[in-house]
Amino acid sequence: MMQNDLVKIKSDLADNIGSKVRLTAKKGRKQTVTREGVIEGTYPSVFTVKLDVDEDFMASERRVSYSYADVLTKTVELIICDPEDE
Repeated sequence: MMQNDLVKIKSDLADNIGSKVRLTAKKGRKQTVTREGVIEGTYPSVFTVKLDVDEDFMASERRVSYSYADVLTKTVELIICDPEDE
């Protein structure tokens, strides 16, 4: 059952490569961080998101990677943004 859920998560993310997402990641001790970015790629055990860079922040691009299990266990929550909202 869990294996099927991971396959579905991986498939859904692969179908949305290039889509803008809002991700909320739990950082432990009731801390969460919410960022926006674009799903950049999916790999056998992880996926990457290229984060939108704040103007004040360093000009370098930021990428984060998470495992599909992070989504399954709700350590990371992804919301695909509607293109019409942009």
